[in-house]
Amino acid sequence: MPGLLRGVARTAVIAGTATHVSNNVSRRQARRWSEQSEPQQPQYAEAPVQQNTNDVNAQMEELKQLGQLKDQGILTQEEFDAKKKQILGL
Repeated sequence: MPGLLRGVARTAVIAGTATHVSNNVSRRQARRWSEQSEPQQPQYAEAPVQQNTNDVNAQMEELKQLGQLKDQGILTQEEFDAKKKQILGL
């Protein structure tokens, strides 16, 4: 019986050690992969905010009205250009 207990205890120690080592290796490898993946991510400039269709339609209407005001002589070319840039976000 003592030989059996000794064998079971030895197996438990070996299994525990193997699990501990395996977990350490997994953590170390995951850390290395995360460190490698961070610098390789391309750095892109911020993408322009996409406007939905309603915003574009509203801008078009404002520009049409602005053009009519300019054609009627109510706005000067400079005022028209400044307001157009403001509407378009330029």
